[in-house]
Amino acid sequence: MAILTSRPVREAGELARTTPGVLTALALVVVAASLLAGMFTSLSVQGRGQAIDDLATRSGPLAAAAGEIYRSLSDADATASGAFLTGGLEPTATRRRYEADVAQASNALAIAIAAREPGDITAAGSPLATLSQQLPVYTGLVETARADNRQGLPLGAAYQREASNLMSTTLLPAAQALYRGEADRLAADQDRAGSAPWVEVLLALVVLALLVVAQVVLRRRTNRVFNAGLLIATAAAVVSLAWVLIATVAAMSATSASRTNGSAQVDVLVQARIATLKARADETLTLVARGVGGAYQDDYAAVTRQLAGLLDRAKPLATDTEVSRRVEAASADARAWATAHAGIRAADDQGDYVTAVRLATDAGPTGAAGIFDRLDGDLRDAIDRARDTFGTEVNAASRDLAGAVAATTVLAVLVAAGSAAGIWRRLRDYR
Repeated sequence: MAILTSRPVREAGELARTTPGVLTALALVVVAASLLAGMFTSLSVQGRGQAIDDLATRSGPLAAAAGEIYRSLSDADATASGAFLTGGLEPTATRRRYEADVAQASNALAIAIAAREPGDITAAGSPLATLSQQLPVYTGLVETARADNRQGLPLGAAYQREASNLMSTTLLPAAQALYRGEADRLAADQDRAGSAPWVEVLLALVVLALLVVAQVVLRRRTNRVFNAGLLIATAAAVVSLAWVLIATVAAMSATSASRTNGSAQVDVLVQARIATLKARADETLTLVARGVGGAYQDDYAAVTRQLAGLLDRAKPLATDTEVSRRVEAASADARAWATAHAGIRAADDQGDYVTAVRLATDAGPTGAAGIFDRLDGDLRDAIDRARDTFGTEVNAASRDLAGAVAATTVLAVLVAAGSAAGIWRRLRDYR
């Protein structure tokens, strides 16, 4: 039995040492390696392209929607508190602004909900569940405060403070958690899209090395200098490597630019806008509280310090002239607002509540309301500009990878076919 078993093994070993055996094994290795490398490279390029598509269609828009939820809610609260100061029936423009903010927050919330799985929406404590459940409660409190205020009832101030407390302790933290989560997803997609193609390059080099080895072996075994099939396969492998490198490096560069010139600036500017809106709400709520708003004033001081720091951070990040100009304007507006706020506090601390309210609601060039609107507009324009740049760079990255999957697949098949045809032609000489 041992003799019967060992004889086929010996014959197989002897065949493997012959030129046909070596060439057959070499053909199988080269064909398998080229197909596997092509498949992995195609999948890798496809994954990179999917990450770029997600930036354009999912994480980018959702991060913008989450930021809009926070902005709209915060502005709605600041507007409602400011309107409350006027007493009686608030100005039509103020009412429309509040309603527009609530509508925009609801629309952005609907976009975020539509992009999530049902379990993410209904999970206890999830930002989307909190926002969906508590936003109607907030608007109900504001309407009650508004109705009481129109009738001159002091209870309206309590309802307004309760609404603002719900906003600051529940709704805005949920909106901030939602924004932070979407911003993290956006950064993760950028990391995926911008990762270096080390494995793809290594596999391509392995295939090229095998093709060189195959040609050296053929030359030594058959005394043939050139093999058309292997030369075609080598040329296809070189083209594939060059295509992947050029397309990937271009996509990496565009993805990096989408972060540097876009999302990194947007993140800081959105935080600055959030701080601006929070400070405005604190400013008005200090007056609504009528002498017991010390906590709001303390928070205003802390938030404005944060705002100054964020604007300082935004200046060196700005790579676009228009964004830089808007950030500088926002910094100047923030300083002007601090001066206007000092006047409000001086009047209120001296017991001149009417003057303090007038200064706080003044929409003129030097009034607190007017400066706040100007500051918010500067930040809004800077954010929009940076987001446009983000979209442009992501689209450029997508174009850079266009056709790369199909090209690497076709070239991998060409490498395998050329290798097999070239070696098979030499094998036929031994029949």
